[in-house]
Amino acid sequence: MEKLDYIIVGLGIAGVTFCEQLEAAGKSFIVIDAEESNATSVAGGVVNPVVLKRITPVWKAGEFMDVALPFYKKLSSKLNANFFSETAIQRIFYSAKEQNDWMIACDSKALSPFLSAEISKNENEAVKAPFGLGSVKQCFQINTGELLTRYRTHLKDSDRLVVSEFDYAEIEKFEDHFQYKNHSAKHLVFSEGSRIIQNPHFSIEAIIPKKGEYIIFESEELQLKTILKGSYFIIPLGENKYKAGATFAHGDTSLNITDKGRDQLIEGVRKMIQCDMNVVDQVSGMRPTVKDRRPILGSLLSDSMYFFNGLGTRGLLMAPLLSNWLFRHIEEGLELPSEVNIRRFQLKCYLVSTFSRS
Repeated sequence: MEKLDYIIVGLGIAGVTFCEQLEAAGKSFIVIDAEESNATSVAGGVVNPVVLKRITPVWKAGEFMDVALPFYKKLSSKLNANFFSETAIQRIFYSAKEQNDWMIACDSKALSPFLSAEISKNENEAVKAPFGLGSVKQCFQINTGELLTRYRTHLKDSDRLVVSEFDYAEIEKFEDHFQYKNHSAKHLVFSEGSRIIQNPHFSIEAIIPKKGEYIIFESEELQLKTILKGSYFIIPLGENKYKAGATFAHGDTSLNITDKGRDQLIEGVRKMIQCDMNVVDQVSGMRPTVKDRRPILGSLLSDSMYFFNGLGTRGLLMAPLLSNWLFRHIEEGLELPSEVNIRRFQLKCYLVSTFSRS
């Protein structure tokens, strides 16, 4: 039996970007994935370096964007697919204070590369923007469903995708490799998204699944050319269709769409537009968020079993660089940044235990 370099469990954006690291380095691997809906497959696909509610930069926004933009361009070309498009985001202002906050943010070193200092007058009568619009630059949009479909085909064509639920009880650990059914590999990487909470080898309580719902609606009058941000994102899909969302349903761990989510989204959209809309679909996904709002990379036991998780709402932006960090950590011994190292939770547990005994 051939021994592989890696077995990867899960094919969301974490799995895809890590596979690309392995391919580029000539490593052998297989991916085990059930091909069920995941957070990546239903995501809005907006890659944006700014937290628009508070007008603050995303953590390490420049570093992540410098890697993400060329990564998706190259991947789109490699797969001969059209899932990538550069775009702008227009943020609605509802008051003079919001305008002023925007202008102050434009002067900051961290945000000036991403924000336009010009406040645009709203020319679209179907949009409610009484105080104008601010534009975010260097954004792009990913059709995540198309990306995953094309990437699965890419892996299947080279016999590197096993379509199956992963059975944790089938893992056998040997001195220099893992055995999973009829597959043997030196390293095992879990990139399962919110399903990680069912993984018995993930022994820390760090992941908080957060359900998000989107609606897809039609509107002939709206005629948006760019992504619009108000209560929610409204994302043009073409042919007068738009995707709006997403909600944050705290405590709801089902993937069922809900009337509550639909009504909340419709109410939010109607605050942004003043034209007819017709909801034609609704989808939901589960984001793997982390208590301290930072991703989780690395191993817990130094045994070649690794985790790549907790990407939350910024997964598309962060995953290309995070996958490089994890790959170099495994292959070159590169120290992971403390903010993303999974062992930060082990340290917290140790400190709590120590102080509770003293």
